[in-house]
Amino acid sequence: QVQLVESGGGLVQPGGSLRLSCTASGFTLNYYAMGWFRQAPGKEREGVACINSNDDSTMYADSVKGRFTISRDNAKITVYLQMNDLKPEDTAVYSCALVAVSGITTATMDTIRDFGSWGQGTQVIVSS
Repeated sequence: QVQLVESGGGLVQPGGSLRLSCTASGFTLNYYAMGWFRQAPGKEREGVACINSNDDSTMYADSVKGRFTISRDNAKITVYLQMNDLKPEDTAVYSCALVAVSGITTATMDTIRDFGSWGQGTQVIVSS
């Protein structure tokens, strides 16, 4: 059974930083893609960032480019989301999702969203 566990959320002032982590367990993968998504109350879930393990390619939502950085661990199926210069509009529950990919396929955030396994999420509140 696939298990994803997010951590690192919390309350931060505008302009502050947080680092989210997501660790996957319960399976072994040669290649995978993992993405961070967020959902605020009353809004639809939106993709934030993703990374593919086969080529370390990354994708970011326009709203977070230059502020957020996604990375992965070399030893475990773990990804991080370093969030800098946080804004009130970043407030949301952040969830990670993972899909297995081939060695020559790059998954988009849409693919991860539609076919991935999900964690429970971690709350991020940006408020002054």
